[in-house]
Amino acid sequence: MSASKSARKLRDIAAGWPTDPFRPNIQLKNFFQSLASHPNLTPEAVQAARGLLENNVQKKYPLSKRTLQPASMPKHYERLIQGYERSARGTGRPWWQIFFGIWR
Repeated sequence: MSASKSARKLRDIAAGWPTDPFRPNIQLKNFFQSLASHPNLTPEAVQAARGLLENNVQKKYPLSKRTLQPASMPKHYERLIQGYERSARGTGRPWWQIFFGIWR
């Protein structure tokens, strides 16, 4: 694969990369775009970036239910994701829910 094809593919990957709402000044998308202009860009680097975008490792090694829902706190990861999504939207729990440890 030629360098220009690799660069074009990496720019396409960067265009499809989601933005991080918590780090607006540090985006992986920007890194991939600048990496596309690197003179020593290899097809392996492009393939690794595509693997990250498509979650290949998560598909190859899926997590078991015991890992995602540990017996000690079965809803821990669900709440973590909910908190992340709420924080990205700019909403949170009221102070009294935090104080009393109430989760919905």
